[in-house]
Amino acid sequence: MNSQKLSIPDTTKKRIIIIGGGFAGINLLKNLKHQNFQLVLIDKNNFHTFQPLLYQVATAGLEPDSIAGPLRKQISGNYEYYFRMASVLDIDPVTKKVLTDLGEINFDILIIATGTVSNFYGNKSVEQNAFPLKEVNDALNLRSHILQNFEHAVLIDDQEELEKYMNIVVVGGGPTGVEVAGALGELKRHVLPKDYPELDFSGMNIYLVEGLEKLLAGMSEKAGTTAVKSLRKFSVNVVLNTMVKEFDGNRVLLSNENAIETRTVIWAAGVKGTIFNGISKESQLKGRILVDRFNKVRGTENIYAVGDISVMQTQAYPDGHPMLAQVAIQQGRLLGRNLKRIEKSLNPVPFEYKDKGSMATIGRNKAVADLPGNMHFGGLIAWMIWMFIHLVSIIGFRNKIVILSNWVWNYFTYDRGTRLIIRKFIPNWEKKSS
Repeated sequence: MNSQKLSIPDTTKKRIIIIGGGFAGINLLKNLKHQNFQLVLIDKNNFHTFQPLLYQVATAGLEPDSIAGPLRKQISGNYEYYFRMASVLDIDPVTKKVLTDLGEINFDILIIATGTVSNFYGNKSVEQNAFPLKEVNDALNLRSHILQNFEHAVLIDDQEELEKYMNIVVVGGGPTGVEVAGALGELKRHVLPKDYPELDFSGMNIYLVEGLEKLLAGMSEKAGTTAVKSLRKFSVNVVLNTMVKEFDGNRVLLSNENAIETRTVIWAAGVKGTIFNGISKESQLKGRILVDRFNKVRGTENIYAVGDISVMQTQAYPDGHPMLAQVAIQQGRLLGRNLKRIEKSLNPVPFEYKDKGSMATIGRNKAVADLPGNMHFGGLIAWMIWMFIHLVSIIGFRNKIVILSNWVWNYFTYDRGTRLIIRKFIPNWEKKSS
């Protein structure tokens, strides 16, 4: 390990290090307010991102600062809390140290809440050329790329070349893929024709490609069927039972041997964890960390994992809980309370997931929602439920007001006010050819 130390004041309190400021990390932090702990949060960004709305940043519905909140402001009051913007490189369970690119730091308790990254399943051409949607930078890159394509499209006379710039392929029929495709359908119908009257948008094709036989596989059959019908109303071509074999930056080759001319592939087809050295192979399962009912990493005494990076196998969830924000939030909250219980010599409480339902929006007045009690909603009611749940979940009062005002403006004006190319994006295939 690097002998340089990460600058954190020495303390006589127990030092709890949290790696990751996502849903699990933030809710854990807020439930760890305790005079006997020194809290250290480490993240490569200095902000928390509300990932469910990244697609709205990518499709010019919201600005990135409306779905993000500074990590230094997550708890206030007389608590010993420190944030460091750093990348974790390694952990050593024996010496109880975390190595970052800024130096090393000792811990008494370590909590891994790093979430997941996009999983391209070994497809190198897609990994190099497609657009993931996991971070703010991903959303901004995609927004710039789409707008740049249309700025270039108005200069093109050749019809075959024009198709590459106007067609968009979304891969993955889960909530993210469905929401992205629906937002793009709204752009095509209501916004882009006004911005680019020179273009014939009947020639713009949006594809949603899913490897399974239905959309929204984690939701009810009714939700998947409703999603297909709603997307087709937005002129989205839904392609089921099909995989992407290759994407070179100009053309997508599908497993059914069909090809789509496009410069834009948005990847929403899967995620995977990134595990630091120091976590034994016996404590890993398919790129995630195995934990017990208290989120303690198997084979350790003072290391925990929460949220998407963790796998807690129970009778109800033999393959682990679904990788949803609600699971991460509930695990973070309970672990925070349990650590305080342990400090008071009380027994910790095992985790029990309270399923609050699943939902996805498809566009204006169109959404699907599966709620507890076997209740299923679609259309306007589901759309309003989706908006309310997301609005109350956003961190910060200012962000709630900004997002609500943007949604109201978009709804009544059919406009997206953030169609700005702030920074030009150069795709990998153009970098290689230059």
